[in-house]
Amino acid sequence: MDDTNIKMNPHNLSSSSPPASSSTSGTSWFSGIVGGRKSTTSTTTKSAVAAAAPINRKNQFCGVMFKYASKPIQVAFKTGDYKQHVVFIGGLTDGFLATEYLEPLAIALDKEKWSLVQFLFSSSYTGYGISSLKEDALELDQLINHLINKEDSEGVVLLGHSTGCQDIVNYMRTNAACSRAVRAAILQAPVSDREFRATLPETAAMIDLASKLISEGRGSELMPWEANQDSPITAYRFHSLCAYMGDDDMFSSDLSDDQLKQRLGHMCNTPCQVIFSMADEYVPDYVDKKALVQRLCKAMGGAEKVEIEWGNHSLSNRVAEAVEAIMGFVKSGGPNGWDDPWS
Repeated sequence: MDDTNIKMNPHNLSSSSPPASSSTSGTSWFSGIVGGRKSTTSTTTKSAVAAAAPINRKNQFCGVMFKYASKPIQVAFKTGDYKQHVVFIGGLTDGFLATEYLEPLAIALDKEKWSLVQFLFSSSYTGYGISSLKEDALELDQLINHLINKEDSEGVVLLGHSTGCQDIVNYMRTNAACSRAVRAAILQAPVSDREFRATLPETAAMIDLASKLISEGRGSELMPWEANQDSPITAYRFHSLCAYMGDDDMFSSDLSDDQLKQRLGHMCNTPCQVIFSMADEYVPDYVDKKALVQRLCKAMGGAEKVEIEWGNHSLSNRVAEAVEAIMGFVKSGGPNGWDDPWS
């Protein structure tokens, strides 16, 4: 698929969500390790995108859709034609247009000469049950590689929603070459899938079954329908999401400070913001949210903390506050403010 000018209308794309200035130089700060790259986007396309507002009218995005790797699902959509990118990573069952704050965020970013990038990977929509954080990291790295080599990116900010927060934490742990392009990370609604799933009656028995299958070398086999009714899910992914200290278990309130630091401590090398919804419906009532977000930020080496009172999981009831928090963090750094990750 060539780069294509399109409009995106959420009435045609549905998803749900459970538990700086533009550089004009010919080479970017990546040129030290990325050589010989050429932009493949035509001048006509670039001019059209640059002239277009990111939102044509209510619920309609304007920008460029492009393939960033070889799988059919690996498609991305970019508003604005800038060399600084905020990459949105959604949660379970999410895809394009996953949260209501993306529309005003695209407008706000455009004013600051940042592009918003939404993308699909193997975990998008109902694919998460047969994928993994490891596969997500590989595909996220492919996207960032594309932005560096084909879009002349001068750095990205990763914005994770829900399970997308786990993707960010896991990706930054890989220390992949392109992870050095990550200038900052924003975790919006970093909550525990395990603690939420533990409130469901079928979970305990299904964890036992998943553990048994994994011990028999059958982790890639699918679980019964009642284990996860909105998507097929392998024994491995169910265990990862639902079991104590599973691969996805990063934000649970019952993890010790040492366990949280073990899982999140490497994020201290990246400027981070944690946006926590104080009325998140996927956080059990027994969890002390204020104490939890404080512990998460401490484990990450002193991440910036934002508590949004009465905010729900996706912040659909606090859109303006979400955009204000994100933009305040983005505008506080940028290529001329945050440390150069390459140094």
